[in-house]
Order: sequence, then C-alpha cells, then structure tokens
Amino acid sequence: MSLIKSISGIRGTIGGKPGNNLTPLDIVKFTAAYGTWLMQQGSKRKIVVGRDGRISGEMVQGLVVSTLNALGLDVVDVGLSTTPTVEVTVISENAAGGIILTASHNPKEWNALKLLNDKGEFIDSEDGATVLALAEKEDFTFATVDKLGSYTKNDIALQKHIDAIVNYPLVDVEAITKSKFKIIVDAINSTGAIAVPALLKALGVKDVTVLNDEVSGKFAHNPEPLPQHLTQLCNEVNRQKASLGIAVDPDVDRLCFVNEDGSLFGEEYTLVAIADFVLQQRPGNTVSNMSSTRALKDITVKYGGEYFPSAVGEVNVVNKMKAVNAVIGGEGNGGIILPDLHYGRDALIGIALYLTYLAKSKKSSKQLRGTFPDYFISKNKIELDKAVNVQSIFDKIKKKYKNNPINTEDGLRIEFENDWVHLRTSNTEPIIRIYAESNFETTAENIARRIMHDIKEHL
Repeated sequence: MSLIKSISGIRGTIGGKPGNNLTPLDIVKFTAAYGTWLMQQGSKRKIVVGRDGRISGEMVQGLVVSTLNALGLDVVDVGLSTTPTVEVTVISENAAGGIILTASHNPKEWNALKLLNDKGEFIDSEDGATVLALAEKEDFTFATVDKLGSYTKNDIALQKHIDAIVNYPLVDVEAITKSKFKIIVDAINSTGAIAVPALLKALGVKDVTVLNDEVSGKFAHNPEPLPQHLTQLCNEVNRQKASLGIAVDPDVDRLCFVNEDGSLFGEEYTLVAIADFVLQQRPGNTVSNMSSTRALKDITVKYGGEYFPSAVGEVNVVNKMKAVNAVIGGEGNGGIILPDLHYGRDALIGIALYLTYLAKSKKSSKQLRGTFPDYFISKNKIELDKAVNVQSIFDKIKKKYKNNPINTEDGLRIEFENDWVHLRTSNTEPIIRIYAESNFETTAENIARRIMHDIKEHL
C-alpha cells in the first residue's frame, strides 16, 4: 500500500500503519500542516471542504473538519460534491483555500487531500513543499477552547456552479433543448450521479439514463474512464440508440464521450473538440500537457493561435495558460480548463459546451469526431519498487536515443520524426507512465513496447 505526496495532493490507501498509508494520524498531520500554511498567508480563516462518493469519504471528512476547527479555522462544508465545484466555491466564499477529499481515478481503497489556494487553484510545488515541511516537523499550534473554528454547511454550491455554466456565454441552452438529446451517463457510483443529471436537466435534456447511480463509492468498474472500463456504457448507448454517452471520473474533473453507435469518441479528443468550438468564437492560444495529443496544436494553428506544451499536472497547465494568456487548455485525460469560468479541470462545463457544439453544428458525435486529425496514443505503465532509481533509468534511455530531439522538462520526451514518446513518473501512483503517439495505432504501440523493453532491461 502507499502514501504519495505530490502537486496532486496527499494521496494514499486507507488503513495500515501511519507514514505508509493514509491513516487517521496522517490525515490529521497533513491537514494541520495545510491549515497552518494557510494561516501564514494572511488574515482569511475560512476553508471550503468537499468530497466525492468514496467509502472512506465521511470518515476522512470528519477528521479534516475537526482538525481545521481545532486550528481555529472556519469550515464551509459543501458535502458530496465535485472537484470543480469546490474550486469555484472557494472563490464565491472568498475563502483562504479548500480541500477536496478525492483520489480522483484511483480505486476505492484510495483517498486523498487535494489542496487549494485562495484562488480555488491547486497549490504549486513551492507551497506544497512548505506544507510537507510543516508536516514533517509537526510545526503547528492548535487553538485554545475560546478560539476554535466554526462549522457551516453550504447546500447550494453545486447549484451555483451549474448556474454559472448555464449562463456561460458560449453555452446555448435553447439549442440543446431543441435537439432533444437522449443521453446515457456512467456516474461510477460517485458524485457524478448527483452533478451530471442536475446539469443536464438545467440544460434542457429530458431523456437521461444514469448507470451506476448509487453514490456508494463501491465502483462498478475501475473508475478511470479508459476504453477497457467503459464497455457497459458503450453497450447501453448502442442498445438504447442514444445520442451520446458521457463518462466522468469519481470527482467529475475528467470527461469522455461515447458516440451514438457505441464507439468511443476518445478521451484525448474531449479537449480537442471543445477547443475547436471555443476557438471558432474566440481565437487564441492553447495549452495541454506534453503527454496529450498533437491534434490540439493542429486545431489551434488552424484558427491562427499558438499552442504551448506544459509539464504534466493541472497546476503546471494552469501556470502555462496564465503565462501565454490561453483561451482554453487542459489535459489529454479528458480535462477541460476554461479560464474565464475558473482555472480548474471541469467536466461539467465540458459537457455543456460539447452539447452546444453538437446542437449548433447539427452533427452527430461520430460525425464530429470524423472532422478531427486521427492520431493514436498508446498509454502504458510499469509498476515501480520503492528502491528503483528512475532518474538513472531515464539517463540511460536518454543516452541511447541521444540523436533524437529530447525534452527533459517533465520526465523524458523523445521525438521520432512525426511521432513521440513521453516517459514520466506518476504524481498519483508508484509507476512510470509511457505514452506514445503516431498516425498509426500499431506504430504507437510498437514505439511504446520498444521503450518499455528498454526500461525493463535497466530495471
């Protein structure tokens, strides 16, 4: 089992021994460190807390809320929620920060503390290092009994988030309503079962079927929205002759679609499609991480903008977007970031914009997919032992491919004429991820296999 500390938060498996897993002692320690760091930033004392539908969620939430109160911080609890909802609520509540209790795409035994600053954005690596140092030294002081923090509930956070999406200038509720879409949703037994149907209703979609709709945290399948996990959704879309299938991850910041014939739109193309729609109205620059498809670059150039790659990780994408004044950005895992709504991945705004695009273009989902460049990404991973020196492995591979263009900003990215491969350690799991892209599926898979063979040789 594991405890991972990174820019993606404090993530680990529930149970086991402190220091090796996400135990109650670890939850209290890291929450206290984060709360202490927030109090060092200024006079604000309000913290927003929300959680996904995980089995451990209520237990973790109780520990987090009590710890923040014990520091003298006031907690606004949005309860069962989504990551983007907590992010926008930090802004609307004028809070000092927020904590989202979710391990995102990880299986049910995992949970995590995702830490936000007062802008509703993930804290950066420098601030994260400060929090970890405070935790390591246990350098925090709890409040006296007369100065304990308060606790309040916010039951309208999700509705306010949905209202903001419905009123977003590029979302056309009238066009969506007239299209009379029939939609199947895979909510993976988490808060997508609450948020996505509520959004669709607000958008005028009346024919909605929700699969895995019990918010139990007992995921019906692996919660990462990858092709091998979405067979139920694909089959149901086909069986019901639906217009579209929608899949989200447990905290609703990743999004992918299933076409009307049950085929996959492709999670890499979620951002591409929505960027295509946005750039038609607002030409400008775009950003995605360097593990994402080059199709976004093709689309951006088509509309006269410039594409910029970033290191993997939402905070890195956001920082690059701010630096280049991007009008849209995100990640190839189905993450959409619209900066004029908020700087965070948001599946809900992605759904609204995609339905608007379908409605206005008069195209089916599969027809729309056919308008984009066809690239294939082979996504693979190799599990690591804690003793492995990953940098040494990367150095040896870099030496082997020294005649190819190489980027070491985030792990190791190697160019092969029109193809590429990206190797990096995960922020969320003890693994090396190997992504390879080409015009041809077999070529992408062969590149990935070759690199995986190189890695295993050095392991």
